[in-house]
Amino acid sequence: MFSQSVDQDIDLVLVQPSFAARYVELVNAHFDYLAQWLAWPPHCNTEADFTDFIRRSLHEYAEGKSLVCGIFYRGQLVGNCSFNTIDHSLKTADIGYWLAADCQGQGIITRVCRHLCRLAFDHFAMEKVVISAAVDNTASRAVAERLGMTLEGVITRSENLNGRILDHAIYALHRDSVHS
Repeated sequence: MFSQSVDQDIDLVLVQPSFAARYVELVNAHFDYLAQWLAWPPHCNTEADFTDFIRRSLHEYAEGKSLVCGIFYRGQLVGNCSFNTIDHSLKTADIGYWLAADCQGQGIITRVCRHLCRLAFDHFAMEKVVISAAVDNTASRAVAERLGMTLEGVITRSENLNGRILDHAIYALHRDSVHS
C-alpha cells in the first residue's frame, strides 16, 4: 500500500475502504465549510458513497491515472489530497485537496502540496504540477502562491458549483523551476 510521511505530523495513505466512515464524519461535521468550494459534499455523504469513491480511486490508481490519499495529522484522518489526474503523455499532474475546517491555519495543506510536488517530479517524472482554485478561494490561491506556483491564467465559467458558476485561477509549477 502507498504510504508516505510528509513530516513528523503528517502522513499520506492511499485511500482504503476503512476510511469511508471517517470521511462521512468529516463531511457531516464540516459540511458548510466544504460545500463552499467543493461540488461533491451534497452528493457524497454516506458511507456507501465514499466506499464507491474509494473503489473508483483505487482502480484509477492501479491504472496510473490518479493518486488519492487520506491526510493523517498526528495520527487522525483529517482530509484528502490527490493527483486528480496524472497525464503521462503531457507529463502533468493536477492536485486537489480538502481539509477539515478545524485543521485550517496550521500549514497542513501547504506541506502536503509541497510533498505532492516533489512526488510528481521525482517519482512520477512529471514536468508540470497544476492547482486550479476558484478565483475567490483566497485560501487555496495562497497555498499555490506559497508553493512558488505561477498564475498561468483565469478560466471563466470553469465550474458549476451546485448552481454557482465559478471562474478558476490556474497555477502551475514546472520541473525546471524547482530543479534548476
